[in-house]
Amino acid sequence: MSERIKSFPQFYKFYLTEHSKMWTRIFHFIGTFLVFWVLGFVIYSGKERFLWYLPIVGYGFAWLSHAVFEKNKPATFKYPLWSLLSDFRMFFELLTGKIKFKS
Repeated sequence: MSERIKSFPQFYKFYLTEHSKMWTRIFHFIGTFLVFWVLGFVIYSGKERFLWYLPIVGYGFAWLSHAVFEKNKPATFKYPLWSLLSDFRMFFELLTGKIKFKS
């Protein structure tokens, strides 16, 4: 990734190559699921003090998977918004079976 990516579709293709290992995708899926769970809990309970868990569970699982399984640097450092959008897109594509955990 030497030159800057200029479009989201181009970035998402790159994003999937950086998340090619099954365990990386599983950890991202778990982290994103927990983000939705915590958000739902906060909305249901009204306990906003738990909102600080969102980046911990979301980024924690994701960054751990990059360090342990993928052995690469998360794209979120260079493309923060596109990385976040791609994570949600990958979550829903894994959930619906559009893409597989094992690539």
